[in-house]
Amino acid sequence: MKELWTTLASMMGVWAFSQSLIQVVFPPEIRFAILKIIHRICNWFSAYCYYDITEIDGVNTNELYNAVQLYLSSYACVTGNRLSLTRGLNSSSITFGLSNNDSLIDAFNGVKVHWEHVVTPRNSQTFSWRPLPEEKRGFLLRAKKKDKSVVLGDYLDFVMEKANEIRRKNQDRLLYTNSRGGSLDSRGHPWESVPFKHPSTFETLAMDPEKKAEIMADLLDFANGESFYQRTGRAWKRGYLLYGPPGTGKSSMIAAMANFLGYDIYDLELTEVHTNSELRKLLMKTSSKSIIVIEDIDCSINLTNRKNNSTSSNSSSNYNVSPPGSGGGGGGSSEDGGGNTITLSGLLNFTDGLWSCCGSERIFVFTTNHIEKLDPALLRSGRMDMHIHMSYSSFAALKILLKNYLGYNEDDVEKELLEQLEQVMERAEMTPADISEVLIKNRRNKDKAVWELLEALKTRAEMNDNKSSNNNAGKNNTIEDEEQEKRALLVESSNEIGGDELQEKCNKGDDVNDDEKVL
Repeated sequence: MKELWTTLASMMGVWAFSQSLIQVVFPPEIRFAILKIIHRICNWFSAYCYYDITEIDGVNTNELYNAVQLYLSSYACVTGNRLSLTRGLNSSSITFGLSNNDSLIDAFNGVKVHWEHVVTPRNSQTFSWRPLPEEKRGFLLRAKKKDKSVVLGDYLDFVMEKANEIRRKNQDRLLYTNSRGGSLDSRGHPWESVPFKHPSTFETLAMDPEKKAEIMADLLDFANGESFYQRTGRAWKRGYLLYGPPGTGKSSMIAAMANFLGYDIYDLELTEVHTNSELRKLLMKTSSKSIIVIEDIDCSINLTNRKNNSTSSNSSSNYNVSPPGSGGGGGGSSEDGGGNTITLSGLLNFTDGLWSCCGSERIFVFTTNHIEKLDPALLRSGRMDMHIHMSYSSFAALKILLKNYLGYNEDDVEKELLEQLEQVMERAEMTPADISEVLIKNRRNKDKAVWELLEALKTRAEMNDNKSSNNNAGKNNTIEDEEQEKRALLVESSNEIGGDELQEKCNKGDDVNDDEKVL
């Protein structure tokens, strides 16, 4: 044992002497060149290549570092034994991350890569314009040389896309409005935002299930159709028109679309926009993956059918921003002292012109209670691609409302009661808002709520039946009045026409009336 320690001490002495001799004989430049050559030889024979992704690139934060951290969080929570937990600003969930100097293995299209989170102390600096963290953080990516093209191409693009998706799901959605008109805030933005917390989803939306499935499939095709829109040369946008009576769930549909896709909502108030240039600026300041909404477009701006306004020389292009009936002039410009105006062409370019292509993955949604009042130019495909009729509640929608408000499934309600509800549902023509009000009022007594709803439906159905019968009676009275007028005209003509001719005409008149009655 003593000889072993003696030999080890001699070897260490020889190594120290050799190191000092090398430093004296060989200058630092030569030593650095030799180490560089040795490093290249090792890399030449190595089957792996390495990539450093540092947290700070110069003085700026490396976006790729944050993306990798988010991407690896979905794997770290499953495979990692020691995790770092974070929750960002406006985030609704906790993000998992690799702890210091921890590692994991990922696979992509059959290619395996090794990720390591490297944390080292940073050298102290005497002076810096920007304070730097005490630790130097970064990710070390190791992959085989034969997979270099896949890693630097498709894999890193996949990491960035996945990170953006995770960030969008974790962040709270925002609801924007242009309440300040065209004025800008301190950051130069014309939009104000608040957190969007609407709980409406397609699962809770009172609507025909087949129609909901069709809308959801169309939204998914749009969200996943980037390559399709690029291949066909179309702007990555889509327009939806929601029309129907008030209280049929048009606003709830918009909220369900935003929650389904994870998009922000821009609620555009046209009465606050003065000119077409301001409208374009608002569009340019919207982000991708968003829904731009113009609610009650038939009330917020007077965009009636141009055929009805042909008497005015400017009625085909200029429309008053003031609501219909407010007394504003419909063609004057703001410079002339009249009401602020927006041209129809400006609104069309906003939805389907060159300016609509300044962003990607955006949805335009218009809502109206009277679709017949809108100009046909707003309704054609390419501007409003999908027209969704939000009608009165059907029996399928009623079952969804019973489940939402009372927790009742189809088996929880008596069969006879369900049959009565189904029979009277179509004739009642009640909106989901009306039905919801009845159920909310009696939600503490579920049985009473269902029976009271049945009575309300029967009452509404009787009112509609009486209304339709009165309309039919009015039509019959109109026909009888017309017949009496014809007979009176024939009697008056008796003073000028002989008796035989009068009798002949009366007989002809009776024959005509009999034919009309048969028809």
